[in-house]
Amino acid sequence: MRLTVFGATGGVGREIVGQALAAGHEVTAVVRDPDRLPEGPEPAAPHGVVALDDPAAVRAAVAGRDAVLSGLGARGRRPDGIAERLTGRIVAAMEAEGVRRLVVSAGPVGPKAAGDPLVDRLARKAVEAVLAEVYADLARMEAVLARSATEWTAVRPPRLTDGPRTGVYRRAVGGTPRSSRTISRADVAHAMLALVDDPAAVRTGVGVAY
Repeated sequence: MRLTVFGATGGVGREIVGQALAAGHEVTAVVRDPDRLPEGPEPAAPHGVVALDDPAAVRAAVAGRDAVLSGLGARGRRPDGIAERLTGRIVAAMEAEGVRRLVVSAGPVGPKAAGDPLVDRLARKAVEAVLAEVYADLARMEAVLARSATEWTAVRPPRLTDGPRTGVYRRAVGGTPRSSRTISRADVAHAMLALVDDPAAVRTGVGVAY
């Protein structure tokens, strides 16, 4: 497939690019700061870089692609609306070019899992209090997706780790796995790539966790 990956210098974005290239996909990496992109992969793997702050370049980056994936997000507790704003740019470019499939990495802002143990509910409330601004930005981002004409999927992980890709995790289409605590960035990327071809995940959130 021909894929465009936004946020390719982030933890999830790097994993998406690496796994997609290893699977033989053609990848265009779109980053806010091209200087942060690591050395390119093997020469046989097509790999382009454009700046994210140029609407014309963003539109060119998604033109003719089979799917767009985004690992964009805040790098701290003060997101300043970055997920909402940048996802809006992606959506506008995709709609202008008639590109439909979009898979984004979001946050645990979907429905709460039924029957979560008390310890998990208390831990979640504490995290939500600390990351309130980040989660609000992600919720607004998902509202942008819901209003769009794209065939979007928002992948909603809990706390991210730097563990390896295992390919073994739980998914809940339209919901959240019970006792969701952690998942590696590598497995989030794996889930996002796997969901590109899943019609059941279109225009909904998908909770993922170990």
